[in-house]
Amino acid sequence: MSGFKKEKLKSLFDGFRGKKVAVIGDLMLDRYVWGVVSRISPEAPVPVLEVESESSRLGGAANVANNIKALGADPILFGIVGADQAATRLREILDEMQLSRDGIITDGDRPTTVKTRVIAHSQHVVRMDREVRKDIGANVVAEILRVLRSIKGSLDAILLEDYNKGMLTKDLLSRVIDFGLKEGLVISVDPKQNNFFDYRGVTVFKPNRKEAEGALGVPAGTDEQAAAAARELLNRLDCRNVLLTRGEKGMTLVEKGGASMHFPTKARNVADVSGAGDTVISALTVALLSGATIGEAAAIANHAGGLVCGEVGIVPVDKERLFSEILNDSDSLVS
Repeated sequence: MSGFKKEKLKSLFDGFRGKKVAVIGDLMLDRYVWGVVSRISPEAPVPVLEVESESSRLGGAANVANNIKALGADPILFGIVGADQAATRLREILDEMQLSRDGIITDGDRPTTVKTRVIAHSQHVVRMDREVRKDIGANVVAEILRVLRSIKGSLDAILLEDYNKGMLTKDLLSRVIDFGLKEGLVISVDPKQNNFFDYRGVTVFKPNRKEAEGALGVPAGTDEQAAAAARELLNRLDCRNVLLTRGEKGMTLVEKGGASMHFPTKARNVADVSGAGDTVISALTVALLSGATIGEAAAIANHAGGLVCGEVGIVPVDKERLFSEILNDSDSLVS
């Protein structure tokens, strides 16, 4: 199948602008410690990192919102943070990037989720997590729904981003999906193991291979196995589309009532896969809102995921670079 024509691709990318997406999920602050290693500690057989710099970035659902913003659409972020310094820093970054935080709720009984990554010589050495995974309470669910309903007339889509940190409970999922279906919104999902089969009726369900295999108890390694697993998920969830991401083997798409499509990976230089799934679901959702078919949206998302794999650390996709990469690919849509 030939690639996108420039006029069509430009029309789709222009269509990203102004689309409003409610991003609901687990918020995180990603911290990075950058340095070099030149010796082994005399105290234990471990490398000694000479720290050169430290930085903080948006992670989890906040990184999804950042990707949506980078593509030109307007994310509205919903999630929970603690009453701590990490939450203050996360809000500062959101303000710097002009990202809405009207749906962010503070819970003093739990810390803000923080992932600290140590990077030496552009290599990811170790990660340290600070988090509490208990489910949010009924009061938080009620407040999320209140804010969501207050902006319902302006929304185009709901994106549910789960990291198993306790934000997306069964009760919240049921009520948010019901709301989205009644409003006729695109509902896209990036799931995790908990509540895996609680996303009935959504527009697109995007698990990775490991998650699908764990939930179904079947292999999804080959193209045929991946298509069969995706179709089983499609039937069990009664959803419209399933996009199964498969790492170095690319992605497999199955549409309701349609044939399967396989997309080979577009990652040329894999430096770090952190955040690639966030980028895929962001680009997929925004492309659908711009009028792309599900196949076109998956192709755009496949390119977007490939681009961010070439960067160290979690970074948003570059819209202009993404446009050029797709335009210059003679085989950007693959059956």
